[in-house]
Amino acid sequence: MSDALGLIVGDLALSTIEDDLSTEWPRCLEGRERAFRVTTAFWRVMKEAAERHQADVVLIDVGPNLGAINRAALVAADHVVIPVASDLFSLQGLKNLGPTLRHWRNTWQQAKSKAPAVLGEQPNGEMSPIGYILMQHVERLGRPTIAYEKWQARLPGAYCESVLGEAIDQPITLPDPHQIQRIKHYRSLMPMAMEARKPMFALRPANGAIGAHQTNVQQCYEDFENLVHAIVDRAMLKMGARV
Repeated sequence: MSDALGLIVGDLALSTIEDDLSTEWPRCLEGRERAFRVTTAFWRVMKEAAERHQADVVLIDVGPNLGAINRAALVAADHVVIPVASDLFSLQGLKNLGPTLRHWRNTWQQAKSKAPAVLGEQPNGEMSPIGYILMQHVERLGRPTIAYEKWQARLPGAYCESVLGEAIDQPITLPDPHQIQRIKHYRSLMPMAMEARKPMFALRPANGAIGAHQTNVQQCYEDFENLVHAIVDRAMLKMGARV
């Protein structure tokens, strides 16, 4: 782990507070102090950790669901990056996620103005989508395989309509400007990385990454480096537009 990175570890025990988060969410609209304290608990932990370690950016990793825990985590987020795959489940997921994000955002904006003054600063809860990442991308001879290609072709329209709430009158010209990056399927690198307890792009010959594996490790490093820069650029552009 780099000295420039910090980690706030999650815990399966967090599931025990899901009912409380569900109960208190609508009570924020009534201006109840406890409701705000419960709903913003994750944000306050992140804020304190960021201030303590002088962090410039906080990344929040949430699971693929629309439960109360993820809602409380996303209330702390200014931007949202959406990972998708070339399949039916991701298309349906976009259709569910987009309206839900807009509803959460609108509800929080209404509630935030009713927060008791004694609580001080509250999270912005903007949850602004800045694009999607195509995960486990499979190519052959530089092109997606036919089985994946038909699903990939549907993702741009689904993202615009469901997540951005924009009507699409004609097919979107590729490459899709909302697609941040394609992360290919690295196959055996993932179990190898789990065994070594390190990122895929940090695997070494001593971890079993030899021959073609080492080539994939280097490609993985470059892919994720490009992804990081692309996300930062898009977030900064959004922030500049907002200012």
